[in-house]
Amino acid sequence: MEKYITVPITDDVVNELYAGDFVYITGTIYTARDAAHKRLYEALQENKEIPFDLKNNIIYYMGPSPARTGQVIGSAGPTTSSRMDKYTPALLEKGLKGMIGKGIRSLDVIDSINKNNAIYFATIGGAGALLSKCIKKVEVIAYDDLGTEAIRRLEVENFPAIVIVDNKKNNLYQNVLNKK
Repeated sequence: MEKYITVPITDDVVNELYAGDFVYITGTIYTARDAAHKRLYEALQENKEIPFDLKNNIIYYMGPSPARTGQVIGSAGPTTSSRMDKYTPALLEKGLKGMIGKGIRSLDVIDSINKNNAIYFATIGGAGALLSKCIKKVEVIAYDDLGTEAIRRLEVENFPAIVIVDNKKNNLYQNVLNKK
């Protein structure tokens, strides 16, 4: 089913999303990859402030290429989500509602998605140039020293994604494997 959602997302929105739903996301999302996740995780462990409020927000696992003249961002394709798995449950505990990436998630992350009423979306690897057209504004907000892995605030409009793991532990990848 096709759905349009606005970020930040609420529990009500999460409750209406199911594995396999095709969604268009509009609003503010944040980027963070491995190195940024490590810093976020360490800050949370030390009860330090982090650069943005996780509550009801979405993190996109992405590090963009440089923008060409006239563009706000370069190619903006997803990175492999499992690389963030060791940090994800802690972020979900602090209110993170969604993640966008590609690939499978660990059982610990799936359990944490269920426990914290969150959602895991995927988008198509290799489609970064097309995805960048849905990004209307970009601002580096933290960890600039990490280059492409710095945390960015993105304003997106109708950003396409697919629900892979919903808050009920339905897993689109597993569903497809079970049908074989």
